[in-house]
Parts: sequence; C-alpha cells; structure tokens
Amino acid sequence: MLKQRLTTIRNAAIQEGYTSYEVRIGRLKKLDAILVDHQSALIEAADKDFNGRPAIQTRMEIFGALESIRYTTKNLKRWMKPDKRDVPFINRLTGASAEILHQPLGVVGVVAPWNFPYVLSLGALAGVFAGGNRAMLKPSELCPNVSALLAELIGEKFDKTELDVVLGGPEVGQEFCSLAFDHLLFTGAPSIASHVMRAAAENLVPMTLELGGKCPVVVSDSGDLDLAVDRIMWGKVQNAGQICLAPDYVFVPQRYVEEFLSRAREKIAAWHNKPEHDAHFCSIINDRHLQRLQGYIDEAQEKGARVESLKTSSMSLPGRQIAPHIFVEPADDLGVMRDEVFGPLLSLKGYTDIQQVIDYINLRERPLALYYFGSNSSELDRLKKYTVSGGMSVNDIATHASCETLPLGGVGHSGMGAYHGYHGFLEFTHPKAILKQKKISMAKLFNPPYTKRQSKILDKLIG
Repeated sequence: MLKQRLTTIRNAAIQEGYTSYEVRIGRLKKLDAILVDHQSALIEAADKDFNGRPAIQTRMEIFGALESIRYTTKNLKRWMKPDKRDVPFINRLTGASAEILHQPLGVVGVVAPWNFPYVLSLGALAGVFAGGNRAMLKPSELCPNVSALLAELIGEKFDKTELDVVLGGPEVGQEFCSLAFDHLLFTGAPSIASHVMRAAAENLVPMTLELGGKCPVVVSDSGDLDLAVDRIMWGKVQNAGQICLAPDYVFVPQRYVEEFLSRAREKIAAWHNKPEHDAHFCSIINDRHLQRLQGYIDEAQEKGARVESLKTSSMSLPGRQIAPHIFVEPADDLGVMRDEVFGPLLSLKGYTDIQQVIDYINLRERPLALYYFGSNSSELDRLKKYTVSGGMSVNDIATHASCETLPLGGVGHSGMGAYHGYHGFLEFTHPKAILKQKKISMAKLFNPPYTKRQSKILDKLIG
C-alpha cells in the first residue's frame, strides 16, 4: 500500500517537472498557516502526549519551525538561481560557460521523532519544499495525538500527491524506511538509524541522518560560572532534557565542582519554588523512558556513586515528571556515562588541564554538539580544531541550531548530512553540472588521425 502511495506521488512529481518558485512558496505558506492558525490545538495535542508539557515550550518549538519556514521563504528566489562557475582557460577561448542547476530530487521521505514533533516535521519540510520536492511524512507513534492532528491539518491544506502523512507503529515505520524514496531524512536514535540505513540501502536511497549522542560541555577557568550554570541547567529542564542537543556531561575546573553543584541547586530552586511550578516541568514521554532514567539513578546509587537530586520541598512532581539529578564524578562504566541520557540527568566531572578534556572527548563517539563556556581564545581554538562534533555553541547551549545561516547536522555516530536554511536547500536538491559550448570547439584539434602537431600542443598544455 505504501509503495502505491509513493508511486502516485512520484508520478505527480514527474508530470509537474521542474517545480516553479510560486509552487514552492505556496507549499511553504501552507506549512506556516498550519502552525500559526492551529496553535491551541497543537499545544493541547503535545500536552496530552507528554502527559504534561508546558505550553511555553511547545510555543517555542512552533516558533523554531516558523523561523525555518520564514527564512526559507524570504531567501528562496535567490537560492534557486543557477550558480555560475568558472571554466578552464581552454574552454574560455571558445566562449564556453558553466553553471550548476539545483534540481529537485523528487519525493523525500521524512521520519520525525517524538521529542520535537513540530519543528522536526513541519520545520524540516521547509528545506524539502524549498528544493522543489514532494514528501511523505512519518510522525512518531509515541505521540499519537500530535501525529493524528498533523495528519488532519496537513490533509486539509495539502493534496496527498504533495505531502502524504503515514501513521502507524514500528512495522509501518520499517516499511516506510524500505521505500524507494529519492532521499530519506531520519531524525532519531543512533541505535535505530543503523536499521534505517540497512533498509534504505536495498534501494540505494541517499540519506540525511540527524542523530544525537553525548554532548559534552567544557567550562573554562576564564568562564562566567553563573552564566554557565544558568545555560546548562536550562538545557536540562527544557523538554525535560529530551533533546538531542542537550548537555550530557560537564567538565569544570576541579576546584569548582562543589560550587557548580551548589549554584545548580539554587538555580532549580529559584525556577521552581512554588507547588504550581510543577506544571512548568515537562514530563517524560512514556513509562518506559521514565523507568530507563530511574534505572540510571538506581544503578549509580547501588554502585556507590554520588547522585544529587535537585528536587526541592515545594516539588511534588506528579505523573511522569522527574527532578533534575547531577551525578558527581561518575565512573565511565555507569549507564549514565555510556548512553545518551535524553532526560534531566547531568554528569559533572572535574579537570585540571584542557588537554585532558580533549583526550576524553576524542576517545568517545563524535557528539552532535560541543559547548564551551569561557573567554580563553587559545582553549577555544584547541577545542574547535582538535575535537570533532556536529556543531558548537560558545557561552550558550544549542543556539547554533537556531541560526538558519548555519548547517545543522552530526558527524560519525551523531549523523550524516546537514540541513537548515541554504544548507537544507542544497541537501534536498541535486547539483546538476551544465557546461554550454558554442559552435567553435577545441576538441576538433584532437580528432584522429593523430599528428605530431597535436603532441606539440599537448606538450605546451601539460608543460
């Protein structure tokens, strides 16, 4: 059934041919309207699926999706112009010219995750539609209310040959990833990505993988410790830390370990100092993930690790809410240090030398993001050049991902390919090389039969 749906969309794309600027803008405006006109319904659906998600956090996500769509809308006409390229001297003699036409790929499959169901579906489609493509969207079964609402709203705005929403569980997801798309965008866990790649490989489908991993933070002696604590803990309470770009473990100068912990406790207490502030905590998406997070805490405590809960006396944390916890100097064999945490649990490690930090990071899988708090240009330069990560924010958390002029993507274990803004337009188009030759051609000089004169010309050209 899904194969037939894809065939229908592909036939429509072939019949349309090169997608006009007006059609692309029209599709982008439909995405914009869905997000703006249905904010209340989108907020309510996310709140139901999470069993408690602050409206402000969902509205921030909606804003992020709109930023991608509107930046793309503003710049699309310029991006669509062919790129003029230089030609070799010998071709210039005959008046040849060269350009790159960014051609639509066709039909792009988009697998969206549950943690940011709007920005990683409708926001991601900005680049897909900018490239002139049509799409099939598979939202996550872990957020059924959001997925059903997206299917309804998209069905009202889009013809199914433009954008088709596929609902279902893991079996449907597996079938979806096995389809012969012209490109597949998958956002999710590295453990699932290997299965997605295997399925896509059967049809040689090119992919963009937006994964995650353990994003490290380095706080320098030269840094503002209060600013660092504020931004790091913000990254841990937003969406309850269920963010691929969330800080996972923090290196601070050894003498600041206790002060960092003390300030983190004060920060959480200031943000959530009344019982009604429980509603400001985002819940964990389901019981399985809640048990997984509690398992990290239980394992660490059983093995004698120091685990500090930042829960205050005013917090009741009903349902699937969990207070932020800090693991102080955890052993590397603990689950919280092996796995991507994806929750409000943070590990804290002291260090004495920046090279010690660099070596530690480089011995592990390459992260989606690296964060540095400080003003030491030498340290920053070493971290930029001698560690490898998908992106980097300095004196903040994850802000590089909200800058549409920068690519968002991982490297190695944290993903492949990148999108956002112009980089999304490039990711979802084919750069077709075009060389225009005039009637006069240097090729005639080298037609058979071959002569000494041709050899002499080549002698001069080669040197």
